[in-house]
Amino acid sequence: MDDVILAFLQRGDLAHLALFLWASAASSIAFLTLRELAAASRRFNAFVRELARFNRNFRRRNGV
Repeated sequence: MDDVILAFLQRGDLAHLALFLWASAASSIAFLTLRELAAASRRFNAFVRELARFNRNFRRRNGV
């Protein structure tokens, strides 16, 4: 990574380096956000399945 930064500094492309760092950070944040969203979706799906199972058992026991 130091070689990449040194190459940008020698050529005077600080704006490109800043843009690259911003894009890398934004992509990382987007990836982490999507990963957390997928995990939340799985947890919600498990909750809904458990709730449906509870309702089935409740109806069976109470004759509803």
